[in-house]
Amino acid sequence: MSKKLIVFTDSGDTLVNEGTEYRNEGSPIVQSCELIDGAKELLLTLKERGYTIELVADGYTQSFDNSYGQHGLKNIFDARTISEEVGEKKPSQAMFETAMKLLHLTDEDKKRIIMVGNNLERDIVGANRFGITSVFIKWSPRYPMEPKNEEEVPDYIIHKPLELLDLVEKLEAELEKTEGTHGEEAVSIRKCI
Repeated sequence: MSKKLIVFTDSGDTLVNEGTEYRNEGSPIVQSCELIDGAKELLLTLKERGYTIELVADGYTQSFDNSYGQHGLKNIFDARTISEEVGEKKPSQAMFETAMKLLHLTDEDKKRIIMVGNNLERDIVGANRFGITSVFIKWSPRYPMEPKNEEEVPDYIIHKPLELLDLVEKLEAELEKTEGTHGEEAVSIRKCI
């Protein structure tokens, strides 16, 4: 049974350990990489439980083909929005608009979408500006770990990929509860900041 909650996820230092990415000399394309501990299990479990997962990431299509193909996850995503194809990078609204179009979602669906990412300036600001729930994975110190302004404050914080499972189940239950109350309009799952 498919779930109401939709998971948009970044890649680098969210699922893939950027410190393990290998590129041929002079090439921007990732040839191989290692996943963060628990990332593969997270993706497989989300899929098994019926969640829609979309990759919303900055980078090159071939890099993501290589990275996820290497780990047997090339077809794990229901859709992929990649900056090379969109022509803009997060926090550009074009990235999130494209992601929604690929899944045939409308503005009404925004309350069902979470964006998981490691970059406050790109993932969290982009999600917050777009009006979807932001989840910061505070895993790698390669990027700033503390918000420098209100726009960078995430709705939720996790520290490793598998922590997302409990959060999505909690948010799914909230969506089920709010949509099941006598036909009343569902409320957003965004946490009050």
